[in-house]
Amino acid sequence: MGLKWTDTLDIAEALIEAHPDQDPTQINFVDLMNWVAALPDFDDDPKRCGERILEAIQQTWIDEQ
Repeated sequence: MGLKWTDTLDIAEALIEAHPDQDPTQINFVDLMNWVAALPDFDDDPKRCGERILEAIQQTWIDEQ
């Protein structure tokens, strides 16, 4: 089963691994959405993504780093 937009912790962990030198506080939501969609295990409809989901992913990424 692939990652869905609501799998914020798993997505954050995958982003940390994929972009170890990236400061999550400096990424814009367009890039964040594209990076999530590019994750190998990601399997969800890009149209289901919204600002609240991206904020949750970004905050989880910050918390996990």
